[in-house]
Amino acid sequence: MFGLFGSRTKNYKDIHAEAFNKGMKSPNAVLIDVRSPGEFSAGKIAGARNIDLFSPTFQQQIANLPKDKEYYLYCRSGNRSGQACSMMANLGFEKLYNLEGGIISWPY
Repeated sequence: MFGLFGSRTKNYKDIHAEAFNKGMKSPNAVLIDVRSPGEFSAGKIAGARNIDLFSPTFQQQIANLPKDKEYYLYCRSGNRSGQACSMMANLGFEKLYNLEGGIISWPY
């Protein structure tokens, strides 16, 4: 019975805006916004690439990304980007960072 409702180990890191802002400036960083194209066009973090989590081609798009980069993902609140980080980790990506609280917590 133990472990049935236990939390699964996360294979990415939730980080605060300050660490996210610093990390995304690394030369090896890729910034990904997983919100819808409409949300993306309404306002984004400069330099972000839009790959909509709910797009039918999301899995294909992330599978084609190089695995040796550092990926900084965000959405509105941090939920969808957390899901995207998990999906990427399952595909073998290792350096995954989720903006805790999403873009609504972004002070920059």
